[in-house]
Amino acid sequence: MQLSLKEILAAFMVLFAIIDIPGSIPIIIDLKSKGVKIKSAKVTLTSLAIFLAFLFIGTPLLRVFGIDVSSFAIAGAFIIFLIAMEMILGIQIFSQDAHGNGAIFPIAFPLIAGAGSITTVLSLKAEYQTINIFIALVLNMVVVYLVLRLTSVFERILGQGGLQILKKVFGVILLSIAIKLFMSNTGIMLPHVK
Repeated sequence: MQLSLKEILAAFMVLFAIIDIPGSIPIIIDLKSKGVKIKSAKVTLTSLAIFLAFLFIGTPLLRVFGIDVSSFAIAGAFIIFLIAMEMILGIQIFSQDAHGNGAIFPIAFPLIAGAGSITTVLSLKAEYQTINIFIALVLNMVVVYLVLRLTSVFERILGQGGLQILKKVFGVILLSIAIKLFMSNTGIMLPHVK
C-alpha cells in the first residue's frame, strides 16, 4: 500500500463527478419541500458504509461470479458513459424512484451510492491503490455531508442556471473518464496528435 497525493486527487475527482452531489441538490430540495426529513450524518455514514463494503469485498464477490476487475471496469465505463450522456444532453436513461423515507432511500441509495458510483469504486481498483481510493471516498463523504447540510445555501448561491452549468461540466469530465477507463482496460491506444 502506497499513499499518493496524485492518485487521491484523481480518485477524488472521479468519485466527485460520478456521485455528483451538486447535481443532486435540486432532487434533495424537492424532497425537502415534500416534507422529507433528511438526516445528513445518517445519509453520509450509510453511503460510506455501502462504498467501503464494495471497496473491500467487491473483488472477492466478483470472483464468486467469475468476473475480473478489468471486465467489471469495462462494464463500469459503459455505465459512466450513459450517466455522462444523461448529464450533458439532459435526458433520462436510468429511471430514478424518488419514494421512501429520505434518510436511506433514495438519498444514500441510489442517489449517492448508486450503481454508477459503486461500479466506479470497483473500476478505480484496477488503476489505483486501495488506500488512496479509501481517502478519496472519505473526502467525498465530507463534501456530501456539507452539501446535505447547506442545500438551501447552495441553491441561493448557484441558482438553477448555475446548477445546470455545473451538471454539464461534470458530464463532460465523466465522458472523458469513461473513455479512459474503457481504453486502459481493453488495451486500446489512441494515436497521439503531434
